Amino acid sequence: MTSSIATLSHLTVSTPDGRPLLRDLDLTFGRELTGLVGRNGVGKTTLLRVLAGTVQPRSGSVRTSGRVGYLRQSVQVGAGEAVCDLFGVRHALERLRRAEQGVATAEDLAEANWTLEADAVAALARVGVAATLDTPSTSLSGGQRTRVRLAALLFAEPDVLLLDEPTNDLDREGRLFLARFLKEWSGGAVVVSHDRELLEAMEAIVELTPSGARRYGGNYTAYRERKALELDAARHDIADAQKAVADVRRAAQVAAERKARKNGAAKGTRGDIPRISAGRRKSGSEASGGTAARVAGQRIAMAEQVAEEMRSRVEVVEPLRVAIASTALPASKPVVTLRSVTAGHVRGRPVVTDLDLAVVGPERVAITGANGCGKTTLLGLIAGHIAPWSGRVEVIAGAAMLDQRVGILDPAMSVRDNFARLHPDAGENACRAALARFGFRAEVALERVGGLSGGQLMRAGLAAVLGGPGVPPLLILDEPTNHLDFDSIAAIETGLLAYDGALIVTSHDPAFLDAIRIEWVVAM
Repeated sequence: MTSSIATLSHLTVSTPDGRPLLRDLDLTFGRELTGLVGRNGVGKTTLLRVLAGTVQPRSGSVRTSGRVGYLRQSVQVGAGEAVCDLFGVRHALERLRRAEQGVATAEDLAEANWTLEADAVAALARVGVAATLDTPSTSLSGGQRTRVRLAALLFAEPDVLLLDEPTNDLDREGRLFLARFLKEWSGGAVVVSHDRELLEAMEAIVELTPSGARRYGGNYTAYRERKALELDAARHDIADAQKAVADVRRAAQVAAERKARKNGAAKGTRGDIPRISAGRRKSGSEASGGTAARVAGQRIAMAEQVAEEMRSRVEVVEPLRVAIASTALPASKPVVTLRSVTAGHVRGRPVVTDLDLAVVGPERVAITGANGCGKTTLLGLIAGHIAPWSGRVEVIAGAAMLDQRVGILDPAMSVRDNFARLHPDAGENACRAALARFGFRAEVALERVGGLSGGQLMRAGLAAVLGGPGVPPLLILDEPTNHLDFDSIAAIETGLLAYDGALIVTSHDPAFLDAIRIEWVVAM
């Protein structure tokens, strides 16, 4: 293996409520492109945070080499934030401004970085974003913000990269840039992703499961092929172990029945044997029977232990089932009508101009285009979150939208309480059954939304929108597959295929759009 960039020894990490998430983990990351994969909620983001030093383990040690650059999965934009905040240079920029205005202190002048703005603009240009350090973050699309955060990593010149779902929100051009950048990257990188195309560019794959972590050499295809062989072998071993348990139990039963018949025959021929001799024979028989029972029990226990060890090698996954009730939407019913609509976020700089759009009946429409072209703005107009500057917007009553940040959910409440808030007429049993279909069973449904992983958060949002007793006649979905693992995406695709209402969706995943049978496209 190449020289290591990080080594974990006997690492154990717990959630804030004390639940163990990573247990006694021994793992080494080489100076190569490593894809970190695993199911939603297994601890991938937590592991990156440990490597970045933002989360401390409960026990064990972490050693990293060089400066670490960490791209978080998502960043909430606060009021008044600008690109300089994403770069982490607000104070340095303010010092530079004071120097330019002639009000700088001696300390300001001594520490001022006179090439700060030029270096930042150069980094932004590398990722294809025409912005400055003063550009408000709220004026950027989700994909543009991801590019800016990539530019901030370039600006910081790290030795090691930790990237958490870096292709989320990126358009095709942005994804191609990221692939080229990683191909040319000479340092080590650990990349959490469910983007199969990106994972194919990896040099190694580390799979994280509830039972630990394992490294596989090669890209995603090589990992899947090796994993399939391992699962076949494990299932064969499980079958053999279960057969061994059945054989031991059957042999013990046969021996017990034979012993019982022998004892019965001996009792029938006791005749005139003196009572004391008969008692001795009975005691000996009982001792022999007890010893045989203990031996049989030990053999059964050993066989069951082997079977359990074989079963532990295979991750048990409860399938995600997405069942959606009918909307009974008529084919001729007007769903969305936009007439000469113009809108934007900053006066004088429209994002949508003089747009006409009509969706009738259960049509399936994709909104496509590059980052910053106005896709999310258009969805916001349809959902009623944004008012048009001019023109008219008419939308069928009962439409529901799930945005990229899953704003429909209150992060301070549990998954169950969020569902009950959004569906007050649903009883406890209906609530629990709906959440279970989206993978939130038992105590998991009581977890606080703010503590969920990105994939779990998206599933919780989908459960809130799709799992209720009254399904909306129009679903508006903004990048719904962001953060989801492959099995979850497949389940959502199956559920949306069964949905008989109108669907308007943005996605940079062409395979997903094909799978849900988009009928026509609005190119922005």
